[in-house]
Amino acid sequence: MRTRRPGSSRLVLGAALLLATLVSAGPAPAADNDIIPADAKLEKVFDGGMVLTEGVAVAPDGMVYFSDITFTHVAREKKLPVEAGHIWKFDPATGKATIFRSPSGMSNGLKFDAEGNLLAAEGADFGGRRVTRTDMKTGKSYIVAGRYEGRPFNSPNDITIDEKGRIYFSDPRYLGHEPVDQAVQAVYRIDTDGSVHRIITDAGKPNGVAVSPDQKTLYVVSNDNGNTGIGRLKADELAKKGTMTLMAYDLSPEGTARFRKVLVDYAPEDGPDGLVVDKGGNLYVAVRAENRPGIYVYAPDGKELAYIKTEIPTNVGFGRGAEGKTLYITAGKSLYRIRTNKEGYQLPSKP
Repeated sequence: MRTRRPGSSRLVLGAALLLATLVSAGPAPAADNDIIPADAKLEKVFDGGMVLTEGVAVAPDGMVYFSDITFTHVAREKKLPVEAGHIWKFDPATGKATIFRSPSGMSNGLKFDAEGNLLAAEGADFGGRRVTRTDMKTGKSYIVAGRYEGRPFNSPNDITIDEKGRIYFSDPRYLGHEPVDQAVQAVYRIDTDGSVHRIITDAGKPNGVAVSPDQKTLYVVSNDNGNTGIGRLKADELAKKGTMTLMAYDLSPEGTARFRKVLVDYAPEDGPDGLVVDKGGNLYVAVRAENRPGIYVYAPDGKELAYIKTEIPTNVGFGRGAEGKTLYITAGKSLYRIRTNKEGYQLPSKP
């Protein structure tokens, strides 16, 4: 690991557009072969997003879901119709993607719970600013949490779930015209009784979140870009970036979290976005540093084990079953996948 400076329902345009584009996985540490097969290639399987793909998650039946965040200011700048956010469903068997839900509430992070229902962190910019659950059997969606202390959330971003069914989500603000209603950018816990608790307020600008397989650690990313309005600053209005770190918090059996340590400090480069873990507890982190963008694989102590070169990535998610060693990656307007030697961690299923 490099030394860091301390402190700081439209159908895709046919199968032809979805034919795999093979891209070299790029340079990697010597330990790569333990994580990534030597012959593994990064494969582009979708390239039809509006602005930014995000939040990839694989359902129990193997279908791949991901968010398409359609920044409204981008549409206006290009004099295009303002799209209202979408959730896509990609079928690995056919290579086809279809719209699962639109509007999406400007969904970002997605996760499947133990019952196989889809949880979505809905952001700002004409989005829901809430966490919703979609019953995948009926198609009905339910509001899991929409306010804290009587005020809307800033912009729910990413989600993780523990084996007791408690939901953890980050609530920063990167863009949107809506008021910033919460006093702090934080991480929240939703208990199975529906109660909402603010459990982390010292994580900078929290983004990606993930619970370790042993349920004892909550990993939190801070990606502080220094502003709350992407696209709203003028070219000569420079924002001072803040904390860019991957952090570990001790997670108690009761669901409270206490800061343990910074695992990686990315300053002065940009830090990570989303992350997931494999069954062995290794972290797969989408790092947005322009000098070395890609998926970094870390041991639980923060030691870098492998590196997959990509365009600027946003999130990652493992497949299931026979595809449990396939890693899906959202980056730019696209969805990618690559084979790994490790099986992703998934919540134990419940009937």
